[in-house]
Amino acid sequence: MNVSVYSREAIESIIAAGNFPKNTAVISFYDPAIKRIDEEYTHVDYSGVCNTVFYSELDDLDLDVLRRKGYTYDTYFPEAPDIAAFIYRAYDSGMDIICQCEYGQSRSAATAAAILEHFYHSGISIFTNYDYYPNQVVYHKIFDALEKYKRYHNNRYYYAVDADTIKSHIEKL
Repeated sequence: MNVSVYSREAIESIIAAGNFPKNTAVISFYDPAIKRIDEEYTHVDYSGVCNTVFYSELDDLDLDVLRRKGYTYDTYFPEAPDIAAFIYRAYDSGMDIICQCEYGQSRSAATAAAILEHFYHSGISIFTNYDYYPNQVVYHKIFDALEKYKRYHNNRYYYAVDADTIKSHIEKL
């Protein structure tokens, strides 16, 4: 699986040129802060070029800013587990992944680093590239979500059901 990082400007140029890569899933971050300034601001439109897109409206916040913005580590970025499931579906389907945010430097870079570290132990390649400034909170939230998801993904005997259903299955055995 190839994992790449793009800014809004770069990916919109690729889409406009008709060069969007085939067999690719997208994780697209967009900014609620810009939306408050520009009412017409929205996420990148991938319709017509990609059917496998996860959109996340997420402020680009560091750990020390979370509290001032009304978040805790636990309440910031609640979509991380859903993104982990999305990443695993893309991985299982043999798809490449594009991580895209406004400038292609922070949230998207953190996401790419988490994916690369989880699957290939090479996330450091993003952190050592001076083109990127990976958001540490986003990185840890996605990496942790991928690690948790892996436990269930690799266990074909795991079923997320309630305790009563488990009891009835045990009794049948």
